[in-house]
Amino acid sequence: MPQRKLGADGPLVPVYGLGSWNTWDRMEFDDAVGILRRSVDAGVNFFDVAHYNMGPHAEQSKTDLIFGKAIREAGIAREDYLLCGKLWLWEYPAAGFAAQLNESLDRVGVDKADLVVVGDYMERPDVRAIVTEVAEQVRAGRFDAWGVNNWIAADLHQAIDFARAEGLPAPCFAQLKYSVVRRTMAEGPFYQELFDSGSFAMQASDILEGGILAGKLHPQRKIGADPGGIRGEIREAAAELAEVAASFNTTAPQLALAFCLANPAVANVLFGVSRREQLEDNLAALELYHRHGSAIREAVQHLWVDRNKVQADGSWL
Repeated sequence: MPQRKLGADGPLVPVYGLGSWNTWDRMEFDDAVGILRRSVDAGVNFFDVAHYNMGPHAEQSKTDLIFGKAIREAGIAREDYLLCGKLWLWEYPAAGFAAQLNESLDRVGVDKADLVVVGDYMERPDVRAIVTEVAEQVRAGRFDAWGVNNWIAADLHQAIDFARAEGLPAPCFAQLKYSVVRRTMAEGPFYQELFDSGSFAMQASDILEGGILAGKLHPQRKIGADPGGIRGEIREAAAELAEVAASFNTTAPQLALAFCLANPAVANVLFGVSRREQLEDNLAALELYHRHGSAIREAVQHLWVDRNKVQADGSWL
């Protein structure tokens, strides 16, 4: 499994990672154990796992509890995988980072994470307070490096500048909605300067738009937010994506993965699976990327749906 650096201050990570939202609670427990074992054996030992019970996700999800139990059942030692947690801003600062970590790590059954992602927000946050409190948790040994999730680029720049000025750990990666259809935040003027510097990396998430780009046009489960209100256009693009995939003799999910991997800013790609076959299909996309990465990016250029949906400050319309 190829590895890439997750920003200047981040670790080497496999180019694939398994995400946790609505992942481990969408399958039988024995299937979760088998998928985790197969993933680590294939070199996919990066897991994005969070306690989703805050703000719009306050639904008593058990996916993190299931993950912790399943990875132990699979016989995977803690030192053999990377754990990326989440810190939420929905109820911050009332729900401080120390308390959030205590609960989330306890639910998984570990002492520390390797990385955390500071979650997205509805109201502009106190960036300096966030950077300062994150640094306290790094010093306490709760995790080693951190990133942000779908932040406005101006706030991210402020976080980096403040951290460097104060000698504190700076965010080294951004977990962004990034796909064939959602590209402007990552490839526009908002984050591109940071990615071009080589010191900052992208973690691509929601690459199939909750399954829509895989042909499940109206998912029955809850899926991610729709910044820019473009989901109708994305459903229309799904059919075209399938046609492009057929021209490469592959599947739409494999094409979507290869597209992300072909962007040098992408350190790793997060995906969720509920069946072993889906995992194997995703693993096979590596060969497609190596053979046709550049050609695939050119072939889907016309499917860039959110091109005019981001404002000058980097926030969604």
